[in-house]
Amino acid sequence: MGKYERTQADVFSIFNQLAWKAEQIKTYPVNYISVTQDSEYIRVSVIPSGRGINLNSTSGLVLIDIFISAGNGPRRASLIADKLDKYLVGKSIVTQDNANTQFGQSSLVTKGLDRDNPTLYASTYSIPFNYFGVF
Repeated sequence: MGKYERTQADVFSIFNQLAWKAEQIKTYPVNYISVTQDSEYIRVSVIPSGRGINLNSTSGLVLIDIFISAGNGPRRASLIADKLDKYLVGKSIVTQDNANTQFGQSSLVTKGLDRDNPTLYASTYSIPFNYFGVF
């Protein structure tokens, strides 16, 4: 598995854990088209955008769009961001081949009403990562 595929797999392994599923927050990858009209969900995008320490490494950002029902204030988006922190901030995922994906500190930006669906309010949670591949 290459560094880009491995990074995607590492990030999405977090959202496949039973503990995350128990949070009952619908989680979709970027470019997923839902057939239902959800009133709350997150959309995860892994963006490798930097160099790593060797040819098999990379760094970048995980951007998570948080969508909540509009008209109820931003509190629910903040609660979801706090839950994401519990699973991501300062965490490391070590694979069987000793590759390692590490996450840093997060930030949350309020975007406002979603332009595609104004019944939703959008925020973006971002967290940097470093993927350390091995030769």
